[in-house]
Amino acid sequence: MTMLYETQRAMRNMRKAALQRGVVAVLDVGSSKIACLVLRIDQTGTTARGDSGSLAGQAGFRVIGAATTRSRGVNFGEIDAMPEAERAIRTAVQAAQKMANIRVDHVIACFSGAAPRSYGLAGEIEVEDQAVSEQDISRVLAACDVPDYGPGREVLHAQPVNFALDHRSGLSDPRGQIGHVLSTDLHMLTVDATAVQNLAYCLKRCDLELAGVASSAYVTGISSLVEDEQELGAACIDMGGGTTGLSIFMKKHMIYADTVRMGGDHVTSDISMALQIPASHAERIKTFYGGVVATGRDDLERIELKSETGDWNHDRREVSVAELIGIMRPRVEEILEEVRHRLDAAGFDHLPSQQIVLTGGASQIPGLDGLASRILGQRVRLGRPLRVHGLPQAATGPGFASSVGMCLFAARPQDEWWDFEVPIDRYPAKSLRRAVRWFKDNW
Repeated sequence: MTMLYETQRAMRNMRKAALQRGVVAVLDVGSSKIACLVLRIDQTGTTARGDSGSLAGQAGFRVIGAATTRSRGVNFGEIDAMPEAERAIRTAVQAAQKMANIRVDHVIACFSGAAPRSYGLAGEIEVEDQAVSEQDISRVLAACDVPDYGPGREVLHAQPVNFALDHRSGLSDPRGQIGHVLSTDLHMLTVDATAVQNLAYCLKRCDLELAGVASSAYVTGISSLVEDEQELGAACIDMGGGTTGLSIFMKKHMIYADTVRMGGDHVTSDISMALQIPASHAERIKTFYGGVVATGRDDLERIELKSETGDWNHDRREVSVAELIGIMRPRVEEILEEVRHRLDAAGFDHLPSQQIVLTGGASQIPGLDGLASRILGQRVRLGRPLRVHGLPQAATGPGFASSVGMCLFAARPQDEWWDFEVPIDRYPAKSLRRAVRWFKDNW
């Protein structure tokens, strides 16, 4: 635990140095694509503080380089073939550097998968002086009871989501306020340590320094949910190629995250196997003709399945759009049912607002919002990431929600546990539902 704390602090210091230099790259390592964006940071808005406190600020930024490449060596959001992943990352980073006409040495990366688990922690102390100080914040974070999350796991995020001072709850920053008893609720996200180590080693082989790492589910939520949704409570469902990430936000903080190991690539695979066509052809058919809701006209519209096997009858087959939808819908329903199960386990039904936002490349399947509203709940909308300065038009769709979220995560970081001088000998799930306990009691 001590080693992890120091590692995260070292990465925060590297990120701070990169921001001060004015240029940093963000990398989205996905199962279907790898995207790299190079950011130029405007220091006039930065309010970075010293090493003993948070560096959360409001730095302005502009995208000056962007590139994407087909993902290789990445499966279920995790690296499983190091040489192929290295080549793909090098390709994306070099293309982005060429567009930006500048070299970058530090990258901030995000990834999905790695079996994330959420824990809700709580801590309480008595304030030493009348006013809450920086040291009191450190002490109350150290008082949080860390669960035994098992060997081979690492903490990826540890964010205070709520502070309470005496009888007043819902405080975002209690420093300087008068009170006697200070308590906090902390959301902690752990992931498989091997996945993080493989990513860091792969970037090292690419001659890049890792200046930060984030969960794809988290960064997608901060880019796709509008301010009111983050405040009142909402879930963001990121339907990617190899995985479907989900995150729940409340009071502008993530309070739960999880991953379903299915995505759009599985729908493509189903089409490929059912129609006996190559995966590239199946992806094209899914993009042009796919859907999940059949109409009477779909029986009449035919799709020609071209292939080059040499068998004339096999190469000149046709299927109807209705048949294609019949292949796609069961897999999409399975993904949404699994997402519903994860949301129920997290206590999503206790939120005062139960808005659900669908984003990610696979969310663009026609009719998905209607099907999702029947499985997940009535309040479902399709989300697109926020617009950021300099982002190419081709990178503004739902498939780039995590890339845009990484820009916000890099330039405007939220407070994390390692931003404070927590005593080394006092390092801080008991159940999933504790992640939402505080706002049920104090809303």
